[in-house]
Amino acid sequence: MAISAKLVKELRETTGAGMMDCKKALQETDGDMDKAIEFLREKGMSKAAKKADRIAAEGLAHIELDGNTAVILEVNCETDFVTKNDQFKQLLSELGKHLVKQQPETVEEALSQPLHGDGDTVEKYISATVGKIGEKISLRRFSLMNKTDNDAFGAYLHMGGSIGVLTLLEGTTDEELAKDIAMHAAAVSPRYVSRDDVPEEEVNSEREVLKTQALNEGKPEHIVEKMVEGRLGKFFEEICLLEQNFVKDPDQKVKKYVSDKGAEVKTFTRYAVGEGMEKREENFAEEVKNQMKK
Repeated sequence: MAISAKLVKELRETTGAGMMDCKKALQETDGDMDKAIEFLREKGMSKAAKKADRIAAEGLAHIELDGNTAVILEVNCETDFVTKNDQFKQLLSELGKHLVKQQPETVEEALSQPLHGDGDTVEKYISATVGKIGEKISLRRFSLMNKTDNDAFGAYLHMGGSIGVLTLLEGTTDEELAKDIAMHAAAVSPRYVSRDDVPEEEVNSEREVLKTQALNEGKPEHIVEKMVEGRLGKFFEEICLLEQNFVKDPDQKVKKYVSDKGAEVKTFTRYAVGEGMEKREENFAEEVKNQMKK
């Protein structure tokens, strides 16, 4: 049957797929719009499968707040260009809304859930977006937090989401204070809230390294222990949020700054996009060329 340009345009606006793909989908389905959409979804999924072995270490962190629940998530893609795509930003928003409402425990569970509790799975939704955008996209990780009416979330995204931090402060509803702590964590990159959170084996390992260093410096053994404890303090300052000098007021530790306001840092999650992942070795000119070929 003859397919009108109007029908092709409507399908293209609905799915975001290419014009020729839309025309083919309508021809294959005898002009049935719903079947054509499903046809393109299936095609999108096959495209996604071909891209599954590509490196996707770019992307954005996103934070979604919904009353007393919040989530921070990281979604990866192959190139920085895609992070500026409206469809990619929409994907982040939809995933955030889904996670904060459905509260899955793992990425695998999230992917198998119907998006927003109804219809296609989250995995199929991501695959459909891959079909439209043409790059591998993956939900890498997320962290959910719950609070009471007497607590505050702090949300901060650096450079639009290259780094994201979500904090939870108890004993205060001051969201600006919570955001300040999130900004500090983004800048200084602590790994734990307090000394008590650092695993004992990590502390013991560091203590042994410091002891060996001090002995190698020729320090007398009877003062080595004292030196090691002093240097351990520096170690805790580097990795523990509460032990660090607050970036907005370096004369104060974060612990004192927060406690002076009657608050306590309960937890935080900091995501730097792509950290720990293999990065593709490719220069900017090549990235532009590759993007123009799509």
